[in-house]
Amino acid sequence: MSRFLANENIPRPVVVAVRNAGLDVAWVTELRPGADDDAVLALSVSEDRVLVTFDKDFGEMVFRKGRNACCGILLFRTRLQSPEHLSRFVVRVLSQPVHWNDSFSVAEPDRIRSVPLPSGVK
Repeated sequence: MSRFLANENIPRPVVVAVRNAGLDVAWVTELRPGADDDAVLALSVSEDRVLVTFDKDFGEMVFRKGRNACCGILLFRTRLQSPEHLSRFVVRVLSQPVHWNDSFSVAEPDRIRSVPLPSGVK
């Protein structure tokens, strides 16, 4: 089962819900509050955790700037919803038996898309 690192933009109720679902998630807010995106990605790689985020900038970091993201990145794209709805959505996605490593994935309410990381970035 994958281990996850929730970016600071993941709300506390979502992190709590993920933990309550029995999933292994660390949270940047607790580990390195205020860390910039490069530090967050490096932390994700060093701890071998799939980065969970709402921040599209990580896609640019990997695909245009060639940053290492072998841990995998999971970008959530959804409309603003209540914390309860968002928590259910994130838990549902993270609970799936998917191998998130070595890919950039985008989770939307009606689908999940994954593309392999560019060669040389892993």
